[in-house]
Amino acid sequence: MTQQKLLNEFVSLPAEAQRQVMDFIAFLRQRYAIVETATQSPNNDLINDGFIGMWSERQDLTDSNDWVRNVRENEW
Repeated sequence: MTQQKLLNEFVSLPAEAQRQVMDFIAFLRQRYAIVETATQSPNNDLINDGFIGMWSERQDLTDSNDWVRNVRENEW
């Protein structure tokens, strides 16, 4: 369907139906604007981020894998 034919179809609708079409278009714009924003991944350099490895020098976390495993076994 061409844009002109679509416009003609829209104009031929009653006023209430035109309002519903406009409301639906506004709904779709809002819905897909959020989806597009959410799918854009930030450009972060995780390897050089100070957050990664910030606890690597802590001696009390050397056996954290055992601690996590025990917690999971007890909770699940």
